[in-house]
Formats: sequence, C-alpha cells, structure tokens
Amino acid sequence: MSVILAFAGSNSSTSINYALVKYTASLLEDHDLRLLNMSNYPFPLFSEDAEKEDGYSNSLKELYSDIQEADGLIISVNEHNGGQSAYFKNLVDWLSRLDRGFVKDAKILLMSTSPGKRGAIGSLERTEKMMTRFGAEITATFSLPSFKENFDMEEGITDQELAAQHQQVLKQFLSKI
Repeated sequence: MSVILAFAGSNSSTSINYALVKYTASLLEDHDLRLLNMSNYPFPLFSEDAEKEDGYSNSLKELYSDIQEADGLIISVNEHNGGQSAYFKNLVDWLSRLDRGFVKDAKILLMSTSPGKRGAIGSLERTEKMMTRFGAEITATFSLPSFKENFDMEEGITDQELAAQHQQVLKQFLSKI
C-alpha cells in the first residue's frame, strides 16, 4: 500500500486549493493517505537570522519527515499576483534549508486552481520548475480554472471535460508510485 501525502500550498482556512486536494484525495482507494491542512502549520518568515537563532521548528521537521515517508505527493498551489503565495514560497525556503533534497526522487501530482480563467497556472509552472530543481519528478499537472464555476463542494469538479482530465492525471500519477 503506497503512502500518499496531500496538501495545498495555502494556509487559508477557506483555501480552494485545499478543497481541490481534499476532493482528489477522496478519489483514492487502497492507499495510505495523509491529508494535511496547512492552516494548522504556521511557519515564521524565513531568514538566516531566524534559522541561526531558532533553528527548525517541530512542525517543519514533522512535515519533512512526512514528505520523506511518502511514496507520492499531491500538492495544489495557489497564486498571488501571478506567482506563488508567500506562504508556500516560505515553506519551500524552510524545507530546502533543512535539506536541499527534501523532495529528491519524490513523485508529485502538481495541481492548481483559482477563481480566474488561468487556474493559477503561473504558480503551477514556477512550482514545477522549482520542485524539479530540488530533485522531484512531476508525474502530472492539472490546473482547474474558474473554481467557482467548475467545482462544487459536494460533487467536486462539475465540468465533464475538466473532470476527465483530472481523472487522467490522477491515474498517471498513481501509475508512477
């Protein structure tokens, strides 16, 4: 049974990316799923001074350990002003200082969504480049545009074509782990 760690790159309590991750996780069967709500994981703003003075938090060490134990990761990243959110970038900064290869050889299904028509594609593309630089294998990507029009909290992805694409990338990801 594969271990899959799933989380959003957002710390918002109303994160639509967390909703997408949670929906995706609900489709998994026969896997040990670990779903994290990042609103429960506060991290101070990274600086070398903070790193020297305070070291690495227990939350960071636990997240790092969860990543290392996982056979695959499902991550959905949000977007602020065309790029990654400050929270997610900060999280990656901390993890990469703890271990530059924190996702080395990790199999990742990378997703994104936003209220807009681009579906946070800018953040998804930047995250894909960044994670591969740290050694991850991005097995598949999926961007859900216009979240409010294409997603229902009870039903999941409501647009048939997008739902089929989502199923396909999930299948592709699962075939790699």
